[in-house]
Amino acid sequence: MFEEAVERGYFAHNPLNGLRWSAPEVDDEVDPDCVPNPAQVARLLSAVKALPGRGPHLYAFFGCMYYAAMRPAEVIHLQKSQCRLPATGWGLLNLKGGVVTAGKEWTDDGAVHEIHSLKRRAAKATRPVPIPPVLVRMLREHIRQFGVAPDGRVFRNAAGNYIDASAYNITWGRAREAALTLDEQSLNLAKRPYDLRHAGISFWLASGVDPAECARRAGQSIQVLFRYYAKFLAETRNHANRLIEDSMRRWENLAEDPEGVLAEPWPGNAPELLVEGGIAVGDIGSKGVFRLAT
Repeated sequence: MFEEAVERGYFAHNPLNGLRWSAPEVDDEVDPDCVPNPAQVARLLSAVKALPGRGPHLYAFFGCMYYAAMRPAEVIHLQKSQCRLPATGWGLLNLKGGVVTAGKEWTDDGAVHEIHSLKRRAAKATRPVPIPPVLVRMLREHIRQFGVAPDGRVFRNAAGNYIDASAYNITWGRAREAALTLDEQSLNLAKRPYDLRHAGISFWLASGVDPAECARRAGQSIQVLFRYYAKFLAETRNHANRLIEDSMRRWENLAEDPEGVLAEPWPGNAPELLVEGGIAVGDIGSKGVFRLAT
């Protein structure tokens, strides 16, 4: 704020420049105890769909937060034109911004909500996010059942306005009570709807998706991903280490028994390697596997 005042000429210099202050250290890492696994997410989403009132309307809303790791503001702003929902297979959401609740006192036109660009992105930046068939079906069914708002928004409240955070938080609390055991609730498992986004990203990492691709789909920098999901990345590294060890072990066995591989039966479709006059002619298989013509 003071820097803006200096630029506009209200102050000659920023009076806070000489103030020394260090922000207190905080634990930014996502707590794995609060992140639901896929089975728990399925129970929660089913509970949302079964709730009377706004539950069925928010079923795909929460699905976007998990399967596409979208922020609530991005889901609220999602429009049908941004959705590629084929009859089969994977779809695509081309995200373009989000709706935030700023309050009448903080907007230029006195509106409660304000449309922002994607977080930490340029005003016209977009973020394509592939979505699995399960979310494609959820969105297709949602649009078929509820239609879209006049401006093309996929999600809206009963009055056709933006979905309010307090409304979906109430629905989420009821779903937790219906779907989770007392032990799970005491652990603060999926306490907030935003934990669905954490669950989606952590599931990608646990599935072996490259962290850089996870960060791109989630709309984060790779630095933020490593800071927030360090515990999940550690599990991914352990999995990668096991794969490397297995590969090293196979090559060590070949070095100890170089003829062992030749004792194994060749694939029936392995190409022949013809030898004519001491020169090998013919094609080598896709993985360097061939068999000598006899």
